[in-house]
Amino acid sequence: NGAICIQPCSPSFHGETSFVCEDRKWQMLSDACASLDVQSLFQVRKLLCPDFGRCSYLLVNTAPPSKRFLCQADFSCIIQDILSAPAIPGNIADIVELLKKISLLLSENVTRRKMESYSRMANHILNSSIISNWDFVKDRNAGSILLDSVNSFAGKLLLRNGSESIQEPFIATKGYSIHRNTSGKSFDFSMEFNSTDNVTGHVVIPEEELLRLPRASRAISVAFPTLGAVLETNQPDPAFVNGMVLSVSLPEELQNILLTFEKLIKLEQVGAQCVGWHSAERRWDPGACELRSHNVSAVVCICAHRRRTYSSFSILMAPAVPRSSLLDYITQVGLGLSIFSLVLCLLIEAVVWHHVTKTEITYMRHFCLVNIAASLLVADVLFILAAIVHNSALNYQLCVAATFFLHLFYLALFFWMFTLGLLILYGLLLIFFKITRTVFLAAAFSIGYGCPLVITVLTVAITEPKNGYLRSGACWLNWYETKALLAFVVPALSIIVVNLVVVVVVVVKTGRSSVGEGCKSQDLSSMIRVSKNIALLTPLLGLTWGFGLATIIDSRSLAFHIVFALLNAFQGFFILLFGTLLDRKVLILDYMNIFHTLRKCSL
Repeated sequence: NGAICIQPCSPSFHGETSFVCEDRKWQMLSDACASLDVQSLFQVRKLLCPDFGRCSYLLVNTAPPSKRFLCQADFSCIIQDILSAPAIPGNIADIVELLKKISLLLSENVTRRKMESYSRMANHILNSSIISNWDFVKDRNAGSILLDSVNSFAGKLLLRNGSESIQEPFIATKGYSIHRNTSGKSFDFSMEFNSTDNVTGHVVIPEEELLRLPRASRAISVAFPTLGAVLETNQPDPAFVNGMVLSVSLPEELQNILLTFEKLIKLEQVGAQCVGWHSAERRWDPGACELRSHNVSAVVCICAHRRRTYSSFSILMAPAVPRSSLLDYITQVGLGLSIFSLVLCLLIEAVVWHHVTKTEITYMRHFCLVNIAASLLVADVLFILAAIVHNSALNYQLCVAATFFLHLFYLALFFWMFTLGLLILYGLLLIFFKITRTVFLAAAFSIGYGCPLVITVLTVAITEPKNGYLRSGACWLNWYETKALLAFVVPALSIIVVNLVVVVVVVVKTGRSSVGEGCKSQDLSSMIRVSKNIALLTPLLGLTWGFGLATIIDSRSLAFHIVFALLNAFQGFFILLFGTLLDRKVLILDYMNIFHTLRKCSL
């Protein structure tokens, strides 16, 4: 694994192809085989360019002086060679290099004819039918280089009569003259995405921004419906570009623009993220934009335009998570039943508290149970409030507050389940070691609420100054930019592992046959005890959350999501059932106290 094999191209091509060994099979790594010769593209014959007054020298270090010129008027001497060449990975790399050199050395006086020829060459390698060939281009930054080259060249487009529009199927350029008295200016694009679908984009320069202009200027915008699929290959995050890439070239005085992106794949439930392309770092940066609105078909963003940093924008979306009405129904019913069950659990514990906490160990057990129920109850209520805050589009600070307390109480739930696990180990393994109630309370509060508070405060303090605390489209911890979600996932999974060990110890300890049991009843008795202990401890120690790993391994499996939703949305009901109602002492005393209370009220 990892071995590299390099093979030469067929005789009609030049370059080489690289393969890498993965799982005992050779997989193509890059393909630099090309039929084009970049240097020959700069060579102009007299027959093709009879009017040498329209030619200028192109400084290409590797070309001899006699070949350093190119038809400057409209690049007619190379356009046919480009369009007739197949858009294979090697040729794509050569065309990107050619367009880069043209944008660097021949971008003065960019006329409409020049821009048309330049767009035709770029369109040839942006066709949706060959976009997958970019995966094997040797230079992984080729997409970014092409974007920068087109933006640089188009930014110098000369406008005739105050406007210009140049349209190709997979690249479009528009320009307008603007001044401070112009009403809000907009660019509308409707372009082909594949053979059957079109996609639209909309760029608006707000009127208040135009008032910043000290003099008449120009605004240029370029739209790429397919380039996002190339730029996303360089991203480490599991997200994809779900709209066209819109580039703008504006005067430095203009700071903010409004962009509307139609989604390529219509997904409503999956969160959208407005991003700007950081040209220096060659990555999508969410710090350049803010989400204004989001629906099933389109996303509206407000973005900061910085000529040297951010001039291209788009939207990112996470891979599709299966959604169904059944999942929503399970979550809603489960949360409602869970909240009701937890309230009932706390009421029952309050009624029977003095009767079930007469010994130290029972006091500690019920104390942990009450705090587990209280933490989960608050977390469930906050979960609903966070959804309301998000859906109501309320202010950012309120969403940060909801996320902070949601994070705090979900962590408190896990740390109290961890405390209960330690208490079980103490009762099983340290029979002759006694701890006082004061020591237990100090240790339990430090673990149950102290640790979660430290983690949540550090998380918000580290990530919020960089606007990386919240994820886009939800009041919950960020993942793609700052990995703030790890502050919940790592402690939760660690506690699940520890509590799983606790359950194993309990099963081993209680699975042994009691003295005096007959051989025939031995296996049945052990099986009953083991099954009972597993059923009782699984919800109390949070082991049901371990099924969340299945949704990570296969995020598209609806069955895994349904099982996970069932087990965790109903956790409050399971705590009531196994932690309170099935406790025989609690059950008897509960009915006695309820009967006594009703009798007193009737008298």
